[in-house]
Amino acid sequence: MAAEAKGVSGLADRYAAALFDLADERKELDAVAGDLASLRAMLRDSADLRRLVRSPVLSREAQGKGIAALAGEAQISPLTRNFLGLLAQNRRLFALPEMIESYLRRLAERRGEVTAHVLTAQELSPQQREAVNEQLRKAVGRKVAVDVEIDPSLLGGLVVRVGSRMVDASLRSKLHRLQLAMKGVQ
Repeated sequence: MAAEAKGVSGLADRYAAALFDLADERKELDAVAGDLASLRAMLRDSADLRRLVRSPVLSREAQGKGIAALAGEAQISPLTRNFLGLLAQNRRLFALPEMIESYLRRLAERRGEVTAHVLTAQELSPQQREAVNEQLRKAVGRKVAVDVEIDPSLLGGLVVRVGSRMVDASLRSKLHRLQLAMKGVQ
């Protein structure tokens, strides 16, 4: 199982490196990063899209048509669209989530940024995003790219992960700790 995960990771890194180099040559690093961030959000939100990219039952043609329709509808740049078409043709769409992460990680390294994954209970306002970004920049001491994901089960607060460090300031975990403390009192 670990060898299989390493294989997907290596495959994803190679494809992401090729896309990164091509985007760098064409001076489209930011456009491709925007496309990939949109695709990541779509994959996160759509079970049908996850099924399209992961299903071994669908033919190359079906995957290609599906991903081309999505790319057209989402107004994805030609370079990213061609990349997705190549993935469908080569039956490599299953590794798309890992490719996206690898590409964005390379771009962050190039820019000297560190990526922070922020889990919130609801959408952050632009002012809240800026405040979180500023606090993370101060704490880390470098530029920070913030990846925000919404999880209503948190009830409130944030969970922030930067590298291997995690700060859980969510209402859900505070209630859980309180519940455990109360059980210990009885």
